[in-house]
Amino acid sequence: MIKSVTKAEKFLRGKATFKTIRKPNNKTDLLLLVKIRKAVSETRGKAQYALLDNSAQSVSFSNTNNVKSISSKGPLTPDHIIRTKRVPVVLKNDPAKTIHDFAASYQAYFDKHNDGTLSCLDKAPRWAIWQGHGTISFGNTLKDATIVSNIKTHTIKAIQQAEALGGWKTLSEKTLFKMEYWELEQAKLKKGGTEPEFQGKVALVTGAASGIGKACVERLIVGGAAVTAVDIDPKIKVLFNRSEVLGIVGDLTDKKHIKTAVEATIKKFGGLDIVVSNAGIFTANEPIEQMAESSWNKSLDLNLTSHQQLMKECIPYLKEGIDPTIIIIASKNVPAPGPGAGAYSAAKAALTQLARVAALELGKDGIRVNTIHPNAVFDTAVWTNKVLKGRAKSYGLSVEEYKSNNILKTEVTSQNVAQMVCAMAGQSFAKTTGAQVAVDGGNERVI
Repeated sequence: MIKSVTKAEKFLRGKATFKTIRKPNNKTDLLLLVKIRKAVSETRGKAQYALLDNSAQSVSFSNTNNVKSISSKGPLTPDHIIRTKRVPVVLKNDPAKTIHDFAASYQAYFDKHNDGTLSCLDKAPRWAIWQGHGTISFGNTLKDATIVSNIKTHTIKAIQQAEALGGWKTLSEKTLFKMEYWELEQAKLKKGGTEPEFQGKVALVTGAASGIGKACVERLIVGGAAVTAVDIDPKIKVLFNRSEVLGIVGDLTDKKHIKTAVEATIKKFGGLDIVVSNAGIFTANEPIEQMAESSWNKSLDLNLTSHQQLMKECIPYLKEGIDPTIIIIASKNVPAPGPGAGAYSAAKAALTQLARVAALELGKDGIRVNTIHPNAVFDTAVWTNKVLKGRAKSYGLSVEEYKSNNILKTEVTSQNVAQMVCAMAGQSFAKTTGAQVAVDGGNERVI
């Protein structure tokens, strides 16, 4: 084997090189990318990741004059067909129509070779050649999409080398069909299995380095999602250390940082389905009469305006998402404000009103917008010792009395709030929008 491969390598050296004729495309149409991902997801019947490769090599291959002809002959090896299907889809102008046509073509391919005993696999492509932009690899897990991407990279290189040496040739369509539909693959299809609820979905969580945001990231990952975790704390880049999490350092009061985080999400995973707008701050415990202007402005900037800017940036992509949803983390202070928290309470109340308006506006696009009002979640960065003592004093309670100051006399944790976030993001709230739900152990003033 080694001797034969070495002989082939010596033959190829200098005779067939992988040439690039175009520079990488750094101006990818991200909105079109999410539309492509949505069309593939709908064709496959489940959410997909869409990994864009806009390297010089991929863009060059996508711009080859006869790319549709040479890429539609078959895979590099017969067993690749299990991962990549027989051919990719070649995209140019109308991606949704092209993917629909690909599905119809696949059905015809199946009907042509089916002996009447087989069940048709899904008709969605596993990778795409996006002319002028590069290639896209699809998968309902990041692992699957990455495997397809690796196979695709080897395949486009081999095709170009083969073309330079006299022509790319593969096994016959009938033979490849037999490989794709061998009995063990059919048995796997019939067996099926339960997938995590958020598998293939993409989420973005702000304020993700601690407390509620961190808990949300952790639970969404367990649920199968890929997550962009945004926080001003630099540790966010290494906090999760998983391929499913893209950690981004960003100041949510800076529009440029928000735009960068959202666009990085699309470039990394191919779409956006779930937005958990969580970042916030509890400003100093100050009566209105003594309130510093900086406290008021700081609260409005982070607790209100940053959420509006995030929604504005995300909405165009969420319109092309899979069961898209926005979940706003507000506060118990909205229905039951407390003394000394005017800056915080006013911002959170305005945020809740903004969420209600968003629910009214975005319902026609299938985007659900719901709000959670947590209270007394003490394992968050908001609750410093200073803040905790100040709030307890405002109610005439000790710190320990304040911590258990709810109807159920129970502790509310970040994980409890994250559970509600995942419920709202999933099928439990599939028919609900504009709702406000308290996670507070029961508050007498709210009730």
